[in-house]
Amino acid sequence: MPQAHWSVKRERQFKHIKDGLVKSGRKPDLAAEIAARTVNKERAQHGESKTASKTSLQDMPAGRRGGLRSHSGAAGRTYAQLYQEARKKNIKGRSGMNKVALEKALG
Repeated sequence: MPQAHWSVKRERQFKHIKDGLVKSGRKPDLAAEIAARTVNKERAQHGESKTASKTSLQDMPAGRRGGLRSHSGAAGRTYAQLYQEARKKNIKGRSGMNKVALEKALG
């Protein structure tokens, strides 16, 4: 799945992420997809891609995010993620809620 326009560093990053996911029990196809998405997001955050989604640019880098949110289950979701989920479920009063209140409202 490595792309022609990826740098050597991004190729290594892809392989490292994919190998880690396969080693932890993910299927190789799924591991490759997750690794490619992670590398593409990193590229977007570092200005290496022509286009980037709003969330790719506003979210923290994957290395930091994974360290902060790992092993925390539902508590690992950010306020923005909770708010978007509440918005999709049309929960009333969501704009005045804090993170704890959003988690409680989402169940």
